[in-house]
Amino acid sequence: MNVRLARRVSTAAVAAVALTTLSACGDGDDAAPAAADAKVTVAGTVIKKDPALHDLLPDRIKQAGKVRVATDVPYPPFEMFVKEGGSELTGLDYDLGQALGGKLGVAFAFTPQKFDGIVPAIQAGKFDVAMSAITDNKERQQVLDFVDYSQSGSGILVADGNPAAITDLDALCGQKVAVQAATNQLDLLKSHQAACTGAGKKKIDIQTFPKDSDAQLALRSGKVVAQVLTKPAAGWVAKTADDGGAFDLVDDPAAPGGYNASPNGIAVSKKLPELTDAIHKALQALIDDGTVTKIYDKYGVASIAVKEATKNAAVD
Repeated sequence: MNVRLARRVSTAAVAAVALTTLSACGDGDDAAPAAADAKVTVAGTVIKKDPALHDLLPDRIKQAGKVRVATDVPYPPFEMFVKEGGSELTGLDYDLGQALGGKLGVAFAFTPQKFDGIVPAIQAGKFDVAMSAITDNKERQQVLDFVDYSQSGSGILVADGNPAAITDLDALCGQKVAVQAATNQLDLLKSHQAACTGAGKKKIDIQTFPKDSDAQLALRSGKVVAQVLTKPAAGWVAKTADDGGAFDLVDDPAAPGGYNASPNGIAVSKKLPELTDAIHKALQALIDDGTVTKIYDKYGVASIAVKEATKNAAVD
């Protein structure tokens, strides 16, 4: 499941939902960009520089005191603007970047960049890395290295309290379910119809909508029992809409990262293998001390976090 491909048809709708609830992410512990050797507070946790990890950095990064990070904004909950029309950033990727910077003793300096221009910009040396919910795949591995930090696919959003007791995709059989048109999530529902009929159940009554916000309106009004969208977006909407009182996210233990989940990675220039190694080890340290879990919890998507940092994990 390519999260960034799914995004191309749904970003605007999800962003519209997020912009009505951005105050929920301003909880007082959003990190400011880290200066070298500075202590950084992210998701209520103070991050201290690890000298051994700092020593792993390429000399150029040490001398500059920063890692130049490309990111495509907005894509909630990974990257967002704190205020509409402003330039201050927030989001899961941003917070994780500040935590990595704190651990490595350098600043992770984020700059907005259109998604289709990120890879060429890294290849041209304008950026060192990208943190933008980028799906790690074999094609991209030809020109970038990845430090993988999450597994994400499609999720199920239900009304607050889950009145229809939806637990997984099978529970959607015979039910009215909302989905945005022309998305991977629509393909997922269509492909699950055979499983419904094979189990002697009715097919899913798929209700398509032009925008995510339209699908969520149908869910609010009770016209459908669930909506299927990317799991990170579903988790963010469940956490922020009406201060968390409008929707719930279904967590299927059989698919913790979502259905058809694939790895998302921090993309690093192949010219900087030492940086890849340093970020990999710093990420593992943040996983081990619980910081990563706190960051993901803050954005309502703890289930997509990985338990072990990996490099170039994609196999297709």
